Amino acid sequence: MTMKTKLLGLSLLVLTLFSCNQPKQEQQEVAYGNPAAEGFNAEGSDAKAIAIADEVMEAMGGREAWDNTRHLCWKFFGRDELVWDKWTGNVRIDRPDSTTLLYNVNEHKVRAFKKGEEVTDAEELSGLNETAKRIWINHSYWLAMPFKLKDSGVTLKYMGEEQDDQGADCEKLELTFESVGVTPDNRYWVWVEKEKNLISQWAFYRSSGDSSQGFNLSINKYEQMGKILLSTGRGDRNALTEVMVFDELPEAVYSSVEKPDLKALITP
Repeated sequence: MTMKTKLLGLSLLVLTLFSCNQPKQEQQEVAYGNPAAEGFNAEGSDAKAIAIADEVMEAMGGREAWDNTRHLCWKFFGRDELVWDKWTGNVRIDRPDSTTLLYNVNEHKVRAFKKGEEVTDAEELSGLNETAKRIWINHSYWLAMPFKLKDSGVTLKYMGEEQDDQGADCEKLELTFESVGVTPDNRYWVWVEKEKNLISQWAFYRSSGDSSQGFNLSINKYEQMGKILLSTGRGDRNALTEVMVFDELPEAVYSSVEKPDLKALITP
């Protein structure tokens, strides 16, 4: 066998091995997908509604980008300031009455400070623990709802095509809940704009049997933050301000009563 033949054979072998590996790499990229959270009611949900939820996730940056986004910061209705570490479950809540709550959503455990002094009374601390839980559940949902369409306890239903209040052609979904959160009897409608696959409007019902809405608001002002999109617009309500995303934050943000200057930590 000549040297030329050997080199040709080696080149074909390398090419063959490279070609064989390509489908596996592509399969790994596709496989990430948008898996539902444990407890999502897939059996009771509509397949079309689930497919639309997946399209929304993709339009928001994709599930992998959402999972890799670690720290979210925002101010809720100009009052509570929150910092959330999605990876550890740590949440910092600074309230306008100079109360600071250092809470972990996984352990349901809080350290609380009032005007810089740590709360040690067991009964008061228990109440503040529940307060932290309610604040985090409610305030984080206002910010991150488009990423949570396949959350635990959710049932998704397809409600047909309907224009939103701005006249955009949309597909409408209904979200109901079972045994989750602090208000599991809530019901939501969301309008997903066909052209962009982004939620453009949402309506809230306090009870799944209610006919009157608690609110019906547009969702807009989508901005690229890190690798994901986040919306800060909620109709005419100044609900979400000072929204920021960080890959890294000092551990003291979640352990020290001293309030961090988050804007100073933004990398130019």
